[in-house]
Amino acid sequence: MSSFTAETIRQAISNHPDPETGRPIESMGQIRSLAIEGDVVKIEIGLSSHSMPIQQEFVDAIESKVTAAAPGISPKIIISLHDRPPVRLGQIALRAKSVIAVGSGKGGVGKSTVAASIALTLRRLGSKVGLLDADVYGPSIPQLLGLSGRPAVSANKKIEPILLGGDMPVMSMGFLVEPDQAVIWRGPMLHGSINQFLSDTNWGELDYLVIDMPPGTGDIALTISQAIPLAGAVVVCTPQEVALLDAVKAISMFRKVNIPLLGMVENMSGFLCPDCGKTYDIFGRGGARDKSEQTAVPFLGCLPIDITLRTAGDEGRLADVISSDEKARAPLEAVTKAMVRQIASQTMQKPNQGSLPVL
Repeated sequence: MSSFTAETIRQAISNHPDPETGRPIESMGQIRSLAIEGDVVKIEIGLSSHSMPIQQEFVDAIESKVTAAAPGISPKIIISLHDRPPVRLGQIALRAKSVIAVGSGKGGVGKSTVAASIALTLRRLGSKVGLLDADVYGPSIPQLLGLSGRPAVSANKKIEPILLGGDMPVMSMGFLVEPDQAVIWRGPMLHGSINQFLSDTNWGELDYLVIDMPPGTGDIALTISQAIPLAGAVVVCTPQEVALLDAVKAISMFRKVNIPLLGMVENMSGFLCPDCGKTYDIFGRGGARDKSEQTAVPFLGCLPIDITLRTAGDEGRLADVISSDEKARAPLEAVTKAMVRQIASQTMQKPNQGSLPVL
């Protein structure tokens, strides 16, 4: 006769941390049911949409604890949605659980494509996501996503963002000016526009707000850091030394304004020739990983040059390709999951700061 019971298994998993809050899943009411049927134990656990991108890792960890506590039994983990609305951030009306700044030390490294792709991947993996194009002088998010139109203003004077696929709010200066017109603003106007995008846009309730930052180390990072608490920043760079030098400056900037570093992404990391199958390191390889170690910043992964994604971005079909092309999205999915994993790790170190539905 087996020496374990349903209670034995419950106790084995009860203190496992919820990825979003860092608190034990039992205390958060996330163990919905647990029943032993022969040599199988069926466990239903609630997981918030914020944590859905890493649900398989969560399931694997629970299964390991079950098999350690009850050798010979097969765990069957069923994940259901655990509703947990976001709280209001800071003094503004924005309701988002994690705000992520995607930046770079210089232009031309694919930062906007990476920011948009991270947002799209989070959405595809089950999270509620918004995307803010804070690159006021060179907004490219509308082009990448094939979005157009002018945001309306509601009766309560809220800006209605453009919706991608009916469920992902996107806001960009590119919706407010003609494509051939330049934005010529001094700092105070820039500061005001970013604050307005954050506080006066009807974002709804989000798990993640991804912010595509302007290149360089200007004052927008300071504006955003003063307006809302950020989960952290992702720094995008290419492998060659000249780009890495500027990426280090971006890391320094985020640290000076007290924005945590979630990690570095090496973009344009090798090119796989579709004709011969050989990989060419056009810009080098591994430079970002080396710099991440030197600067004590997590390394989130490499993104190769992909003609399919490049063409999709030029044609405004980035969302379609990430949704339908498993090969093209695989490196982006790995980077996005690594980022979510890093956010969860930071939360588990400070469990009292996890998002809870307390107003």
